[in-house]
Amino acid sequence: MAMLCFLLDLRSLSSPLLRDLKQSLLQLANYYSISVPEINDNCNRIRSRALRDRIGLCYVFRNRISCSDELKVAYNPSVNFNLRDFHHAVNNIPNDAFSPEFDESGALCCKDLKLSDVLNGEVIYSWGGNDRHISKKIILLSSCVVKSLDSMTIKALTEAAEKFVSVEFVFLEQNSSHLGDSPENINNFIKQIGCLENCSLRMFVPDSHALLGLVKRWLQELKEDTEESLQARFLFKVDLMNNLNQISCNLCASVHPIIDGFIPCQTCRCHGIPLDKSNESKTRRSCCPVTSNELGALDLIENSVKIGEQTILYMPSFQCIQKLQQISSPVDFNVIQRTNLRLLSEGLIMGSTYVVTPTCNDSHDNDKSEHNTQLFQLVCSVLNSLDQGLVCSSSCNIGTAIETSFKCYYILLPSDKGVMLLRRLAGSEEVLPTPDVSQFLSSTLAKEIEDTVQASLLKIEVSEYNPVQHERGFHQKLNLLVKESLQFGAIPPKTKEATSESDLTLQESSAKVQPILQLDIKHLDDKMSACITEEWEQLVITDVVNMNSPTCISKPKLDESPLHNKRQVDEKTSRILERLEVPRQLKRKTVSPTISSSVCADMGASLKKPLIPYGPGNTIDQGPTASQPRKPSFQRRKR
Repeated sequence: MAMLCFLLDLRSLSSPLLRDLKQSLLQLANYYSISVPEINDNCNRIRSRALRDRIGLCYVFRNRISCSDELKVAYNPSVNFNLRDFHHAVNNIPNDAFSPEFDESGALCCKDLKLSDVLNGEVIYSWGGNDRHISKKIILLSSCVVKSLDSMTIKALTEAAEKFVSVEFVFLEQNSSHLGDSPENINNFIKQIGCLENCSLRMFVPDSHALLGLVKRWLQELKEDTEESLQARFLFKVDLMNNLNQISCNLCASVHPIIDGFIPCQTCRCHGIPLDKSNESKTRRSCCPVTSNELGALDLIENSVKIGEQTILYMPSFQCIQKLQQISSPVDFNVIQRTNLRLLSEGLIMGSTYVVTPTCNDSHDNDKSEHNTQLFQLVCSVLNSLDQGLVCSSSCNIGTAIETSFKCYYILLPSDKGVMLLRRLAGSEEVLPTPDVSQFLSSTLAKEIEDTVQASLLKIEVSEYNPVQHERGFHQKLNLLVKESLQFGAIPPKTKEATSESDLTLQESSAKVQPILQLDIKHLDDKMSACITEEWEQLVITDVVNMNSPTCISKPKLDESPLHNKRQVDEKTSRILERLEVPRQLKRKTVSPTISSSVCADMGASLKKPLIPYGPGNTIDQGPTASQPRKPSFQRRKR
């Protein structure tokens, strides 16, 4: 990031050229106003901060009364950037200050650029405070080259280099031959600044593309995130050359999207900050975002417009800006032109991809639906054969599903599968200049190294890309997380009381998990025994069904049985003997398989309950006087 000071030489800038330069400066200010500087606080949360003022504006003109060259500061940067004041300063630059001077050869020339006046403590050194992290740069815009720099200017440039202030001379070449600089003047100037490390020279033909490129370049120097490019490495399974299997790269965005519109808002008169609508809807009152004091009707500025995140414009009362609305179906796309897909840069495509298929209308209009499908297929087939796409415009951003105040451009791509794809294209305001790759290209490459790299790349498997064969690992990762979560403990059953309480928070529900996990160790053996008993019961019942034995046996009521006349039998021991006795007796007995359907219906729900063993020589008894369980005997046999 840097602080830019623009110095315009109005003496050499014609009126049409000055008009274009003014528009370029306004575009730079507009770009900078919607840029959002973000920082991380102590809680690692991303929040935006105030937009610092890093643009200064000066110009050199000739006073017609005194006939002397003077320097005037049009915009002096303060703490926070003010878009309205900068526009006012640019629009007030005089348009009639063009007063060219010609040398002996008839070429346009100028004697003094007033650089020594800019490089002093009152102008460039006083801007930006004592922040050493911000570099300062003077950009001189002129149409002629100075023949020679005087000693005072060279001394000021040398001192500026020690204070990390750079100077860039931007000379806009004139189309007319009599206004152009001679090669001798240009070579002489290059020699003078060649010994200064903080000086550079750029020459452009002032057309629309060159000026737009300058604006984007200046924007990159102003923005704070230009130095924070993403570092990446591409790793290969084979060595490319000299035991190197990776390439280190920088990742930078090719398109910088702009906002879709301007949002009306309310601001407080005390600080000029937009009010928080979410907080206002909860409390039903307006509060100052800084002091949290309640604001009345006279303390609010109703007619304000939010430009980006940190720029506010105050509008007159009659100014009305519509809010951005959600898009309504159908969305209209106006076809503008055809374009060759082989010449379309992939860096201009942005946003998501949408699959386009023909619409099937209602069944009452089958002919119209069929014609629409045929027309769609013909358009797709013809475009695919020509290898061309259709450039369209729309007033909707389908990525955000919001109607925009500006046009959005899209490309309709055909395919050989009968469907088409819709992608968004970058406009002139969104295209960033491509990085200069000439410094990375080597003039000569050894043939042996090239053959080695080619042989290494040919070892990599080549095939058509099929997304089905390239898993990202979503299901594997999620299944692993669920498996680990299941080890946390059993899922507690839902009770009526728990389901009726709808106001339980996440903290309360998580707090109840801990008592569930704290099991009583004393009852652990009982629960394990009950689990084994239940499994044995199911095993016994399954064996009974397979042997064509009675599937429904009425269970006598234990409460009515005379169990208290003798010592009460241990319950666990009784159940174990019951399971052991039933299969043995069923093998010796032949029971009629015909059972009443009513008995089966009554006992269908109790199949998993413990079965009571038969008494010796007894038959199945449905009455209350059922045979009692056998008393176990644990006497050891004498050898």
